[in-house]
Amino acid sequence: MKAITKEGIMELSSLIKNSAKVAVVGHMHPDGDALGSTSAMCLYLRYLCGKDAAIVLPETPADNVSFIVPENLPCLCWDKEPQEAENRILEADLVIQLDCNAFHRTEGLQGAMEASKAKKVLIDHHLNPAVECFNLVFSTPEISSASELLYWILKDLSAEGCAPSVASALLFAKEGACPSDIAIGTALMAGMTTDTNNFANSVFPSTLQMASELIAAGVDRDALLQKIYNSYRENRVRIMGYMQFEGMQVMENGAAYMIITKEIQKRFDLQEGETEGLVNVPLTIGKVRLSVLLKEDGDYFRVSVRSKKGTSAQQLALNYFHGGGHENAAGGRLFIGQDINAADEAENYVKNALNSFMS
Repeated sequence: MKAITKEGIMELSSLIKNSAKVAVVGHMHPDGDALGSTSAMCLYLRYLCGKDAAIVLPETPADNVSFIVPENLPCLCWDKEPQEAENRILEADLVIQLDCNAFHRTEGLQGAMEASKAKKVLIDHHLNPAVECFNLVFSTPEISSASELLYWILKDLSAEGCAPSVASALLFAKEGACPSDIAIGTALMAGMTTDTNNFANSVFPSTLQMASELIAAGVDRDALLQKIYNSYRENRVRIMGYMQFEGMQVMENGAAYMIITKEIQKRFDLQEGETEGLVNVPLTIGKVRLSVLLKEDGDYFRVSVRSKKGTSAQQLALNYFHGGGHENAAGGRLFIGQDINAADEAENYVKNALNSFMS
């Protein structure tokens, strides 16, 4: 699917111009890309297009990435304000969903998304977008992140004369371009940086071009990296060390796995986002080609899968964990009571899955 066409840009421009109230929606457990893309879109709509726009999320962002959303930007979280969040979607005449390919990825907001009579736009980089649910779709897996895809869309809007008359990349980055603590370009850079694990995966020529343009335009990447990677609590460092020493299991078939149980989370007083990047660590071992991280969450385990080129993280997630994603970065879930009878059976399930998949 071609992500960006002139026809698509013109249609998006028309939808924006004819809207008054916009809901900008992200996915459950919002990560840096979800927050970067929704923040940039909302900033653009409010301060450059004069629209009544607000971010709507299924869940409050984790502390380590919450800084990406400017304090003066309206952001409704369903887990704290369910009625207000749903009403924002139901009252909007335009809904823009970013970084998730279908309504079910918005979890608690799914009902409102399905009931909304608004025009709906999807901007995403995951496989199998639910195109039938949207009036306009920009979607391709051949890009680093939703934030990068949005960057090129916003540039095209400006180039076609659909945006306010501000020059290309400078539009998104110049300090003071928006009355916000974080400019649009910084939000987009944050989203792209986190989704590529700081340029470690899913990097394309366009990704480096985007980064170069934004840095040239004034985005302070050093300050951004300090906030993203060097502002964690002590607990984060300790759980990372513990899981590598005690929790990491390396198999002879080139796979590795780690399981973070409720007990481990309680022991380290873990907060959301504090194990970000842990799944990538086993891949630094030469013989490891596939890494799986399970984190217990209520009646299921959240599953993250990463792989080296030539081994499909996506296929493992699809085959065994009700998931999907990109070829080398994917995710899914392992359900207690459906896939396994009890949480303590998770390790056997994972080992069997990895033995079968890697054989």
